[in-house]
Amino acid sequence: MQSTLPASAAQHTSVRTGDWRLGIPTYIYAVVFSSACIIVGLIWDIMWHMSIGRDGLFSPPHLVLYVGAVVAGLFSAYQILGLTFGQDRVTKSRSVRFWGVFYGSLGAMFCAWGALAILTSAPFDDWWHNTYGLDVQILTPPHTILLLGMMIVQFGALVGVLALQNQPDATTMSLERSQRRATRLKSLFAIAAGLLLSVLFGLFSENMAPYTAQNSICYLFAAIAFPVYLLAVGRASPLRYPITVICAIYMLTIAGPSWVIQFFPATPRLGPVLNPITTYQPFQFPLLLVIPGFVLDTLMHRFDRSPNGKKLNDWLLAVLLGSAFLLVFLLVQWPFGTFLHTSPYARNAFFLSYSWTYNSPPEWEYRYAFGPWFKQTTAQFLQGYGIALVVAIVSARLGLLWGNWMKRVQR
Repeated sequence: MQSTLPASAAQHTSVRTGDWRLGIPTYIYAVVFSSACIIVGLIWDIMWHMSIGRDGLFSPPHLVLYVGAVVAGLFSAYQILGLTFGQDRVTKSRSVRFWGVFYGSLGAMFCAWGALAILTSAPFDDWWHNTYGLDVQILTPPHTILLLGMMIVQFGALVGVLALQNQPDATTMSLERSQRRATRLKSLFAIAAGLLLSVLFGLFSENMAPYTAQNSICYLFAAIAFPVYLLAVGRASPLRYPITVICAIYMLTIAGPSWVIQFFPATPRLGPVLNPITTYQPFQFPLLLVIPGFVLDTLMHRFDRSPNGKKLNDWLLAVLLGSAFLLVFLLVQWPFGTFLHTSPYARNAFFLSYSWTYNSPPEWEYRYAFGPWFKQTTAQFLQGYGIALVVAIVSARLGLLWGNWMKRVQR
């Protein structure tokens, strides 16, 4: 039956359904999806080790990681090869050339190399276990390659979106569709940045767990990891409150898999089984970064982004932002971490503090109390916190510098 729609309406419908990408290359969507697979696979793998123990090469969490790596690698390779052997000289001139032969976007190249590292680490890790037995530490050689690969893929996704976001809009689409495209790129950048922040937290999570909330080591690692990254992506993003949004995405990304997977059955496969669990034990509740993130956004509006306000030079801004971040983080995380670690109201499926590994005795006296090895005198804490404050300022300055580079990325 022939369509009775007017020509203009039929054409409008075709455009809406045929260009859902809004001029954004498919590989961008693919690598952001891959980034999500990586963090879900990572958290599931942590829960697997807490609940089941030894895993195999093709355990479900590993398969999720492999899906992320394969999708990122294939779509990025397609983008690179299509540009290298295609006839689009304009796009090729705006791309990065490597090995004297290949052309591609910077993000696609990062993703391709990161995917290769992830897939290489898999048989390496299996051989490592078969040769040396179970891991006694996190950063074994195969795990180091895996972590680097994951972060490279996620950074590639971030840079891929960033380049499109920074490029002038050369499309011929209408103003309304151009605005939708810009909004979608802002959203994709925030998602990619939040996913990478989640892996960054996972790398240092043992040093910022609730049981460290009253020790300066927690604030030292926070000072190392967060100001440099949050201020870089905050300066690069055109969102009004980018750091707040990115921190909210990080919190949902960390807590989301645990909120769901904790209800699935899991039986320990290794001894000794001191805690006979029957379901997955969740990963820890995320840090409340959204609150210091909002403070950073507010200060940047006042002293960095506002066209009418007084702008500080980057060193003074780093002192202000680094100090503000660490102070607010202390005011938030000390009581919240104490609540998570000690309060019976935190031992539920939302706050996840009931979590306990299968090989740990459930009646341990410090399960819900601070161990004496983490306690500090006031002088010791202030000394450690003072060091963390200096580190936070330096970290903030590096983040602002990195953010300046991010604002210039167009390849």
